[in-house]
Amino acid sequence: MWKSKPDGGPERLVALADGVFAIALTLLVLDFYVPRGLGSDRYDDALHELIPNLGGYALSVLVLGAFWREHRRIFGFVREIDGQVITLSLMGLSIAALVPFPTKLLSEYGGEPESVAIYAAAVAALGAAHLALLLVLMRRPWLRSEAKPAEGFRFFALDLAVTVVVFLASIPLALGVGATAAMWLWLAMAPIKVALGLRAGRAR
Repeated sequence: MWKSKPDGGPERLVALADGVFAIALTLLVLDFYVPRGLGSDRYDDALHELIPNLGGYALSVLVLGAFWREHRRIFGFVREIDGQVITLSLMGLSIAALVPFPTKLLSEYGGEPESVAIYAAAVAALGAAHLALLLVLMRRPWLRSEAKPAEGFRFFALDLAVTVVVFLASIPLALGVGATAAMWLWLAMAPIKVALGLRAGRAR
C-alpha cells in the first residue's frame, strides 16, 4: 500500500489546491450580512456586530494564505507524485475547505473555549497534513526535482512543525485556562518562527 509508484507530474494537483484554497477564502465572506431597511441607530449596531466576523475573516485569510503558500512551495520541489502524495494532499485540502466553519464559530462564539479549541484543531490538522507531505518527499528523493529549500528540508519541516505544536498546545490551554490564553499562544508563534529563520540563515 505504501510503495511509491510515480504517477506523473504535480501540475493538476497544484491546480486543484489553488481552486480549493480560493473557494475556502471565498466562503469566509458568506456570513457578512447587513439587513435592509434599518434605521440609523440599528444600522450602526449591525455594522458593529460585524467586527468579530471581520476579525475571524482576517485571521483565516492569514492562515489559509500561509498554508497555500507553503503548499505551493512544497510542490516547487516535486518532479513527480505518487499515491501517498496525492492522498496527503487531498487530506490537507479537505481540512482547508473546512476552515470556514471553525472561523464562523470563532467569530460568533469567540469567547467560548470550545470554539477556540476547534479552530486550533483545524489549523493543527492542516499543518500536520503539510508536514506529513513534506516528510514523505524528504524520504523519496526520486519524486523530487533538483531544487531544494534555501534553508534546507530540515528547517523547512521544523518551521511547519512549530505551527502544528503551537496550535495543538493551545487546545488544552483554551479548555483549561481560557480562550484568550490560547490565542496569545498563537501570537507567540511569530517570534519563534523569526528565531528559527535566523538560525536557518546562519546554518547555510
